[in-house]
Amino acid sequence: MRAPRRERSVFLGLLPWPEQVRVARALRTETVGGLVLLAAAVVALVWANTPWSGSYEDLRDAHFGIAALGLDLSVGHWTADGLLTVFFLVAGIELKRELVAGELRTPATAALPVVAALCGMVIPAGVYLATVGLGGGSAQGWAVPMATDIAFALAVLAVLSTHLPSALRAFLLTLAVVDDLGAILVIAVFFTSDLNPAALAGAVAGLVVFYLLQRFRVRGWWWYVPLGLVIWALMYNGGVHATVAGVAMGLILRTVRDEDEDASPGERTEHLLRPVSAGVAVPLFALFAAGVSVSGTALGAVFTQPEPLGVVLGLVLGKTVGIFAGTYLAARFTRARLNPDLAWADVFALAVLAGIGFTVALLIGELAFTDPADVEHVKVAVLLGSLIAAALAALLIKRRNGIYRRLWEAENRDEDADGIPDIYQRAAPGRDGAEGTG
Repeated sequence: MRAPRRERSVFLGLLPWPEQVRVARALRTETVGGLVLLAAAVVALVWANTPWSGSYEDLRDAHFGIAALGLDLSVGHWTADGLLTVFFLVAGIELKRELVAGELRTPATAALPVVAALCGMVIPAGVYLATVGLGGGSAQGWAVPMATDIAFALAVLAVLSTHLPSALRAFLLTLAVVDDLGAILVIAVFFTSDLNPAALAGAVAGLVVFYLLQRFRVRGWWWYVPLGLVIWALMYNGGVHATVAGVAMGLILRTVRDEDEDASPGERTEHLLRPVSAGVAVPLFALFAAGVSVSGTALGAVFTQPEPLGVVLGLVLGKTVGIFAGTYLAARFTRARLNPDLAWADVFALAVLAGIGFTVALLIGELAFTDPADVEHVKVAVLLGSLIAAALAALLIKRRNGIYRRLWEAENRDEDADGIPDIYQRAAPGRDGAEGTG
């Protein structure tokens, strides 16, 4: 007798209520943070392209230090190495929760976002390498177009959509968790400099102590904040990018509540730090990273030099092809399947939207190139590629939103006529009828 057929997992279908609440809260915070981030980027661009650009550069390059940690950095470096650690700490907590109790805890449900995110990183890198290979450029910027800026992407999605299914936003959020992990690994493995074994050993020892404090349920911020600062400083002095310390501590924090706890340490930490990350840390980084001179020469370099051109093509073309193809392959060849509320046209619009690679892309660009002119050209390429991706995604999202709005209006008319919602005839666009074919 044939064994009963196992149901294929629905990725981001009907989530448990705690997961729905968590996703909703994260979306609200990241959306507001994305709008603040956009404002900071605009201020930086305007400031850097006015007669007062000298004051911008003076502020960005001003140095101050913390003697106790043995550090003396510029304001720009403090935002990139210090404040972004808060962003990666929150990302680490979110990743830990997804791995332990969220959508990534089982292979069937993890397959689709993991494959989509990996393809969305590999294909842009391949597009960049092919472009610089044909143009005789440098391969050192291969990782720049790999990362998606979740705050920016969610902000665009929030501004443009009113009737899109919530599963689309949740898809983007979960995809970004895996994407952030990939970016962190790339930074840790490929962008280290002059390793200091003693400092790294100290950082690892600090992380072990951090783990033991969590393991034995030691509570109190006065244990963790000083220890976290020491780990961060040792990681920086060890030659590994200091933001790696943030994600490491985020992965160590417990995200499952004990019986006597109202919230786990990870939940409490994220509740406190997510507004700081989205509303302060990332916008300040953007303020001091996005201030590039957008002259005719810089824009011309984007299309005449292979490195910046590779970044633009990687973000706009590579991200779209990678995420869409990865999602299709995962749905075709694994037990995971696309949420029935979504159509493939929705996934394509989201894949284009994922080409917005701002925060982490700018960070990797600064790490990958040493010549100031190359850094400026790559930054302009990141900004231009993200703008093109956002504009194309806006057109697609508005079209999909219009289709869902018409469905919603039709359902309301049916309800007004019958007094009962016509839920039995409701179908996701793209399944029946020409309207949802994309």
